[in-house]
Amino acid sequence: MATVLDNVRALFAPAPAYVIDRETPADVVARETLLDKVMGADRKTKSSEKIRRGRVPAEGLALVARDRAGHVIGTVRLWKIEAGVDRDGNPIEALLLGPLAVDCAHEGKGIGSALMRAALLEAKKRDHGAVLLVGDAAYYERFGFFAYRARHLVMPGPFDRARFLGLELKDGWLGGAAGMIVATGRKLSGTSLEQAA
Repeated sequence: MATVLDNVRALFAPAPAYVIDRETPADVVARETLLDKVMGADRKTKSSEKIRRGRVPAEGLALVARDRAGHVIGTVRLWKIEAGVDRDGNPIEALLLGPLAVDCAHEGKGIGSALMRAALLEAKKRDHGAVLLVGDAAYYERFGFFAYRARHLVMPGPFDRARFLGLELKDGWLGGAAGMIVATGRKLSGTSLEQAA
């Protein structure tokens, strides 16, 4: 009987206000418009953007939030990088998260948090060891990001040390990591350059 009642309740339940989905090539214009609107015209001059430029996000790690009509109202992407080297001089594979953005009209609905959790869960499922980002520590600490994890790493170009944060998906992954963040993800081909910008 309980199963029948659950099915009836599900039938009449309102549709969720948003869903988290994989980004598709059809989302490029909406994503770029959203990022311009939320992050401003100078977003492409940041050090994080220089690392992402000309690269494709890590496999399966470009996500969007869609409203009930299917419109993109949020975005997050993760990128393959080397997070410096370990004590033996071996490069440390990691991910760089960003940008994370939610349409201003949908702020305060938990969409950013849902995108973060989905991205981190997918990164962990895909066996990645750590994620770095540049962002507001007060916001990202709730997901396990802390400045001390990135204390011996540097970004190419100017960055705010207090906003450079790391999260280990595998214990000890960033232990001993030191040096410059370097992009390692697949490069965009000429035809896909416009699509994934």
